[in-house]
Amino acid sequence: MIGYEEEKRGSDNYPIHTEKIVAERKIFFLDLKENDRGQFVKITEDVRGRRDTIMVPAETLDDFIEALQAIREAADLED
Repeated sequence: MIGYEEEKRGSDNYPIHTEKIVAERKIFFLDLKENDRGQFVKITEDVRGRRDTIMVPAETLDDFIEALQAIREAADLED
């Protein structure tokens, strides 16, 4: 029998980890989740109640982060 915590972790309704970014009128939610196909990051943008979401498989996170860093450098936003 699966325990309550294990059931929550495996459920699409409960994230394993969550981060929130507030930027002017937008809020971004980054949720690490898990389903029967593996772990993924669900990125949701909320703009005045309108939501858009993308899913990024955990195994492609390094590529995703590298691409964001390259964009950051191109935008000249380095500290």
